[in-house]
Amino acid sequence: MSSPTAARPGIEAVRELAERCSNWGRWGPDDELGTLNHITPDDVAAAARLARDGRTFSLAVPLDENGPQTGGFGRFNPIHLMIRDGNAAVTGTVVRDFYGGRDRWIRGTDDILIMPLQAGTQWDALGHIVFDGRIYNGYPATDVGSRGAIRNDIAAARERVVGRGVLLDVPRSQGRPWLDPGEAISAADLERCAARQGVEVRRGDIVLVRTGQVGACRAAGSWGDYAGGPAPGLGLDATPWIFERELAAVAGDTWGREVLPNQTPDVFQPLHIILIVHMGLLMGEIFDLEALAEDCARDGRYEFLFSGAPLPITGAVGSPVNPLAIK
Repeated sequence: MSSPTAARPGIEAVRELAERCSNWGRWGPDDELGTLNHITPDDVAAAARLARDGRTFSLAVPLDENGPQTGGFGRFNPIHLMIRDGNAAVTGTVVRDFYGGRDRWIRGTDDILIMPLQAGTQWDALGHIVFDGRIYNGYPATDVGSRGAIRNDIAAARERVVGRGVLLDVPRSQGRPWLDPGEAISAADLERCAARQGVEVRRGDIVLVRTGQVGACRAAGSWGDYAGGPAPGLGLDATPWIFERELAAVAGDTWGREVLPNQTPDVFQPLHIILIVHMGLLMGEIFDLEALAEDCARDGRYEFLFSGAPLPITGAVGSPVNPLAIK
């Protein structure tokens, strides 16, 4: 585990890793799927056979006013409102206001949700991050306009986020409940974790990296500074490890998936540049991995069928998701 006070690289190190791990043009000039191309139909069929006992785990945090957001980057917790409620049904105003004054006996309730698409458990689309005026596959950043993304939107992944899931429970592999804020996870940490769990990470896998931060917040009884504050997470040297293993997606239980404070004082969220813009990796954040981790520790099985289809929101650069791990 690397120290947050170790030597701090800068923008040139980020550029070097971005070039080294780039998938631009790998699947053609029109590609918008990125690393999801690593998942084949045979991979999905094989992953389905991992659902042996029918135990299902939702990895999503609740979408409600008690979520982790505090307003940073314009992100707030979901606001749930009723359009028609039970009171309207009982008093009859629903007939007046929605049924044109004609009572047809049936009564209904309806609601709406107001939220940033990245307020809770979510995927970052490949159009989410801009670097040097470009998004994944070299498309110009102007392809994401005021009406949304015409390239690299989240809807492109609507049928592709299903396959073999692997949990890497880094703190448990070290005999700890959770990692400390600012603790970077290295490639060696990931390798040791997989070895201790007896699980092989393969091409096309959807890898879930647990730091335990959600569990730590739950134990403290508060989200605290979870949203954008100091956090454990992936370090820079984990990026070639992800690239070389041809992973389809990586998700985790922190706000930003990478270590905070970042290892690059002059570059904010450098892994987002390398992994999303250049590698084309689907990245998931704010996953609740606690119950799944307990079950994996109990039965020793760290692989499972994973399904995490985003909402097919045309032009969106992120999507809420209720990811499922099925064992």
